[in-house]
Order: sequence, then structure tokens, then C-alpha cells
Amino acid sequence: MKAMKQSTLAVLINAALFSAVGLSANAIAAEQADENKAKNSQLEVIQITARKRVENAQEVPVSVSALQGDNLDAYSSAGMDIRFMNAKIPSLTVESSFGRTFPRFYVRGLGNTDFDLNASQPVSLVVDDVVQENPILKGFPVFDIERIEVLRGPQGTLFGRNTPAGLVKFDSVKPSQDFDGYGAVSYGSRGAVDFEGAVGGGLSDNVSARFSALVQNKGDFIDNRAPGFEEKDVLGGYTEKAARLQFLYKKDDLSALLNYHVRDLDGKPIVFNANLMDKGTNNIRKDFKNDVVFHDAAKDATQQVESQGVSLKVEYDFDTHTLTSISAWDSVEIFSRGDVDGGFGAPWAPAMGPGVIGFAAESADAIPDHDQITQELRLSSNFNGDFNYQVGAFYFDEDLTIESFSYDTLAGGVQNGYAKQNQQTTAWAVFGSADFTVSDELKITAGLRYSDDDKDFVAERFSNPTPWNGSPDYLMRTANPSDSHVSWDLSAAYKYSRDVNFFARIANGFRAPSIQGRILFGDEVTIAKSETINSIEAGVKSDVLDGRGRVNATVFYYQMDDQQLTAVGGDANFNRLINADKTNGYGFELDTEWVLTDELLATFNVSYNHTELDSAGLAVAACAQCTVTSPRNADGLAIIDGTSLPHAPEWIANFTLRYTKELENGEFFAYTDWSYRSEIDFFLYRAKEFTGEALFEGGVRAGYAWTQDDNEYEVSAFVRNLTDEQVIIGGVDFNNNTGMVNEERFIGAEFKIKFF
Repeated sequence: MKAMKQSTLAVLINAALFSAVGLSANAIAAEQADENKAKNSQLEVIQITARKRVENAQEVPVSVSALQGDNLDAYSSAGMDIRFMNAKIPSLTVESSFGRTFPRFYVRGLGNTDFDLNASQPVSLVVDDVVQENPILKGFPVFDIERIEVLRGPQGTLFGRNTPAGLVKFDSVKPSQDFDGYGAVSYGSRGAVDFEGAVGGGLSDNVSARFSALVQNKGDFIDNRAPGFEEKDVLGGYTEKAARLQFLYKKDDLSALLNYHVRDLDGKPIVFNANLMDKGTNNIRKDFKNDVVFHDAAKDATQQVESQGVSLKVEYDFDTHTLTSISAWDSVEIFSRGDVDGGFGAPWAPAMGPGVIGFAAESADAIPDHDQITQELRLSSNFNGDFNYQVGAFYFDEDLTIESFSYDTLAGGVQNGYAKQNQQTTAWAVFGSADFTVSDELKITAGLRYSDDDKDFVAERFSNPTPWNGSPDYLMRTANPSDSHVSWDLSAAYKYSRDVNFFARIANGFRAPSIQGRILFGDEVTIAKSETINSIEAGVKSDVLDGRGRVNATVFYYQMDDQQLTAVGGDANFNRLINADKTNGYGFELDTEWVLTDELLATFNVSYNHTELDSAGLAVAACAQCTVTSPRNADGLAIIDGTSLPHAPEWIANFTLRYTKELENGEFFAYTDWSYRSEIDFFLYRAKEFTGEALFEGGVRAGYAWTQDDNEYEVSAFVRNLTDEQVIIGGVDFNNNTGMVNEERFIGAEFKIKFF
């Protein structure tokens, strides 16, 4: 509103000045006013850093989508964690069996369902230029964020190992010399209270700072009605705190950005519900209520996460070159304990339910010690000619300790099993990328990266919770996989016209060997060798209707060799790693954005992803009580050759519409968004109970914004999951047909102030 008023004032002053110089000058002023009006009706230019430099997203030869501004504000409202991104961007889904921690990202159908704290993922998360390797680090809350970018397809040249599917990139708002800040508080369903805010500005001529904070609180609201364990308000709550402090030093050609961030979560894990599905279907049983459970271990359920990190980004401009150094340290601790069987009792207990509980399963996982150190050094050219390049080196070191606990629920929750893992990972790489301007229309980019990865792994079991299987209490297993790989990419961007750009890209990437050593409930440590991918994509990025519309489209095909897959559960509370010979995928992505009128903006995005395993004879253990539809081999294992990947919907679509109207001394606004993802399989095999129905969710946000005394104010009301659609989104298959459902409808109101 403030910017709009200043623009209007400028137009009036210009008109008054030009009115004195005659009819021709008036014509010029009118023409300029028309141009200004046209510009105000055009879509903004989206600047991204997908190639580690600031560029116009429309000119980058990569399939990339960005979330920022009003869309980002609306999606992340209602105290949502990072899972709010699910199906909000073409070819991207996000899920978790831990709740507000441990998000699992899938791009173009490629992801990892592994719930072990040592799980490796093919989609990398980069926050403020620093890779977040451990899956718990990836759950850091989203606040005071300038932009989120999703880069689809292999990103091995500039971003390295473990990016064969792509990456998600977060950039927080940086300090500046201009004083500004904001504060927002909301209240919503189940007594949820959320606050976030930031303040920043110049401390001296050369130093600026910014402090951001978030506090989210929701009390327990789920009642436990298991006989003998009745308790009100025992699950469902959390208190989340996070903060970020940044200092930016700028003088002449030198800049240095110091970033310290911290998180503290005290809450409860996602709720498991025993026999959630009607037998032989994926329908939720009729007596299910999302605020009631029947657990015999609910009183001990907890989830605690503490993380912190610091990074220093230093840039020096040598006129023709820029030298960049990014040094970072991150650490995380977690303890998560829950009732895994989702019910109470067992066949030999006095009672059990809901339905048949094969055996009581209560466990916990913890990271008591973790350190991650990264260092990147990069030299980029700033030539005015037809050639530019980047070269650099990267180092990664991680020391990770994981503990696994088992408890005898029927004996009062006493600990009856304990195992420990330690993994030390060292990786390094050298890389280079070059841009060639062949003509005014054609630009070529080529990149190369050599990566080396080494792991030292030790797993020890000190107490066996299932002694009847004949295994000893103490067991030790070791592993030391290592590998090196050369990743590459070649892309071309062709400027067909001022508003239309074509691009094509072929790329290779890899994921380093990974280890599954959760030997609390099994005796083996499994290793998955490196997976590699070759991908080809082509597309068009266009601004249409004189800048009032934007249409970006991409088609792609990839083949992955030795894909790392996790055989989750099946016949035991145990994960095993396997490699599939080949995995094929193809599809398309369509991003569109429209200025329908000066008051009405819309976006519509859709993607199609087909994935298929091509690995003759590949089979896995299937669930204990469900209805398996995959064919079986002679050993009774489910054959997965020819099936699609788990959590890989064929269709993803989303739509947004924003309406604004000047009203009195301010602006009324209304916003709605809707997202759809088609049916998914939860596991590698197919089963009727563990097939997730299509999910269609929408939200609405409406309010009033105004400016007063150089401050901007906003009040709004919002609803998430407007239709209150309840769908099973995940399962646990080794015992009974346990499942989890999506978040219920959330209604809230928010007050926000921006100051300058």
C-alpha cells in the first residue's frame, strides 16, 4: 500500500509539471502513465539462485519452481511445518512418519521411505547455501523466508552427491541497511497459538543485522480411551521454538554474512492408529475419530528435537572474479518414542484392540550426538564477454550416533532392547561449470564434478528384545562402503523472442552408498551401492499477454541404474536396503501464472510422473495382515518388478486465486488455494489397505490491510483443509494395518504488522 501511494503521488507531480509545457508534453505524460499502469499489471520478475548466482528464472535452462510472497505466506499459515509444501509445486511431494520432524521429499517420483535416522535421500535440502544432510535437520521450521526454490532433475554438478532427483533450496531474508521488521500472531483450532517476527537494520555504515524468531504452541487434544489407560488430552500437542540471527558486513568489494540458527521442539510424535483401514480396502474404519486413540503406551510418547548451526559466507569481488567461501557447522539431537502398533494389548493379553494386535510394539529412536561440517570454496568469473565460468571445491564431514530402544509395553513399559549405531562420513568434490554465448540467441552451459565418498559404520546391539528368535543379546556389525563418481550436465538456452525462451538439458547425477544398520530387531546390516541417473529434459519458458501471463512447460525422461530402495517393514520391524537394476521415469510439468484483471491474480500448475521399476525377479517381504495385490514368488515374497515407486503420484495439480480491492484507506484481499495428488502406494509392493487415496485439499484466507504512520497492518482469517477431507497418508505394515491420516481442518485468525 505504501509503495502504491508513492507511485500515485509521483504520477500526479509529473502531470502537474508537464501540464505547463503544452499539448505535446501532455501526450508524453499520458503515454508514460499508461506504461506505468501496464507495468503494475505485469507479473514480477522472479530472481533465483539455482546456479549459485542471481538470475532471471525465465532464462535459466533448468526445470525450477519458486514459492515466495503471498503464496508462501498462505501455504505456511496455521502453524504448519515443512510438510505444507506437499503437492504445492509440480512433481514435489513431502511426507513423514515422525510428524513435524524427518520430512521425506520426493521429486519426479524419486524419494526414500526409510524411517531410520541414518536414512539417505535422493532429494537434497539446501538452506542458506548449506546442505542439510541428516533427515532431522531437514525439518527446521519455515519462517522469515524470502524464497523457496525446487530444482527438478539431477543437480550433481553444482550441488553434488545425493541430488539425483533434485533439491529444495531455502533462502532466508538477509540483513540490510534499511530498518524493517514484522510481527505476526495467530490463534486457531485446538487452541493453537503461533508467533513469528523479525527485525533488522544497519548497526553501522558497514554492518547490518537481522533477528528472526518463531514460537508455535498447541496443547495436547487427543484422548486415550484404551481400557485401563484412559486419559484426556495426552497426544497431539507441541511447543516449537526457533530463531535465526544474522550479521552482514559490507565494505568496498568484501562482504561477510554470519548466520546462527537454533531450534527446540518439545512435542508428541505423529499418531499411529491400529487397524485404521477396513479389511480389504483403504477406507478409514467408521468408528475412527481424529481426537481419540486406543493406546497402551500413550503416556510415554514424546518427541524432542534440539538443533543449532552456524555458517559464514564470505565473498570478495576482484572485479573480473568473485571468490566465495561458505563454512558451516550443524548439529542435531532427537529423542522420539511412540506406540508403534497403534493399539492396546495382544492375543495373550486380557484384551486388545482396535482389531487384532499381533504383538505390542513400542520403541524409540535417538540421536544423542551429531556434528556436520561443510566447506565450499568457489571462484566465479564476471567477464563482460561471451564466456564465464565457475570452479570450486567442497568438503563434507559428518559424525553421527544413533540409539534405538525397545520397550515391553505389557510389562509396564520397561526397556527390553537397546542398539547403537555410529557412522562417520567424509566426502569431497571438485567441480566446474562454464557458460558460452554462441550468439545473441543461444547460450550453452556445461558442467563437471568429481565426488568421493567414504563411510565408516559400526552397529552394536546390547540387548535383544526378541530373544525367541535365537539371536544373542550382543551383536556387532561393521561396514565401510566408499565410491567416487563423475557427474556432468550440458544445457542450452535459446532466446526465441524477448518473451519466449526454449531450453534443453541432459544431466547425470548419483547418490553415494548408504547403510541400513538398525539391528535392534534384526541381525543384518545392509548396504546399497551407489545409484546413478541419466536424465534429459526440454521445455519452454514464456511471458505472454504483454507480461500478464507466464507459461513454463517441461517434458522429461530419466533412467536410474541401481536405484537404492528401502524394503520397509513387511515381516518385521526392520528395514533392508536393496538396489533395483533400472528405474524408468517420464512425464511433464506445467507452471502458469496470470494477471486476470488488475485485481485478480491466478496460478495453475500440473505435473504428470510415470515411474516403473525394471528389475527382473526383484521381490520383498509383504505385510502381516493386509491384502497384497502384487504377485508372489515361490518364497512368498511380493514381486515388485514393473511396479511404480512408493509415494509417487502420477498426477499433481494446484491452483491459487487472489483478489484485492482498494477499500477506504486500505485494501481488502481474499486468497484461495487448492492442491491435488493422485493415488499412491505406501510401500514397494501393492496392497489394498496400503494404497493411499487421492488427496484434494484447499484453503482460504481473507483480510484487510492498511497503512498508518509508516507501518503496514493486516488482519485476516484463514482455513486450511477447508473440506476437512480425511485420507490415510501412511502406514506401518509389520504388525497390524496401522495408519496415519492427514491434518484435520484448521481455522484461525492472524494479526500482522510490518514496520520500516
